[in-house]
Amino acid sequence: MKQLSQDFWNIRGDFKIAHVINIGTHMSVVRRPGGKFILLDSYEPAKQDLDALMTLTEGGSMIEAVLNVHPFHTIHCGFAEKLAPNARLIGTRRHHEQKPDLHWDTALIEDAATQQEFADLFDFSIPSGVDFISDDEAVHVSSVLLRHRASRIVHADDTLMYIDLPALAQKLIPGPQLRFHPKLADGLEKRSGAADDYVRWANQLASEWADTSMICAAHNGILDMSGQNFPEAIREALDAAAPTLDKHRSKYG
Repeated sequence: MKQLSQDFWNIRGDFKIAHVINIGTHMSVVRRPGGKFILLDSYEPAKQDLDALMTLTEGGSMIEAVLNVHPFHTIHCGFAEKLAPNARLIGTRRHHEQKPDLHWDTALIEDAATQQEFADLFDFSIPSGVDFISDDEAVHVSSVLLRHRASRIVHADDTLMYIDLPALAQKLIPGPQLRFHPKLADGLEKRSGAADDYVRWANQLASEWADTSMICAAHNGILDMSGQNFPEAIREALDAAAPTLDKHRSKYG
């Protein structure tokens, strides 16, 4: 468990595709001004991180809510409920459908009214032009992005991906890379204007969250924005996605 600011911690974890390729996952811990805690996403950490989390939150008793922000990240939600049984367990519509045995709060994190409950602590953003919950179980393009206002740290799942290239590859392709989900082509709504809506959303995000200090990405790490700026990183990600967006425009308009 790594402390990134006075009131923000991030816990890294393993998630393997086909039990072989580890693309990583995560959970963030945010302390409210009053001393209570909010968990962002659900993950069962290794013992050392779990012990640190339990110490920080007084055995889980100080955890006020768990916000599960990606519809397709459901594996560890049961653990989160056991960890903090008195906390509000908040997820998306798909969480309720996939894990109906858990004691979900009636509020859904994709709803504006739910986000308003936590607006004193976070900024929220949901991509436009893509399906929030795709019919294709392999398409995890969309999620609810959060930004902790006090620290200017973004917590992101899948929608924004951090590609930390090996040192040898960085000689050819400089730097850590911020990219949109590789299945963007499948996630875009099959209608005219969807690609432009996505670009508009990305540019608005770049503008409104311009002073972002770090990005904690589920896949696959923490991107420190010192030395680059968030709008530039988003523009580079859009440039990388341009062929996908152009192909969609050609097909749907």
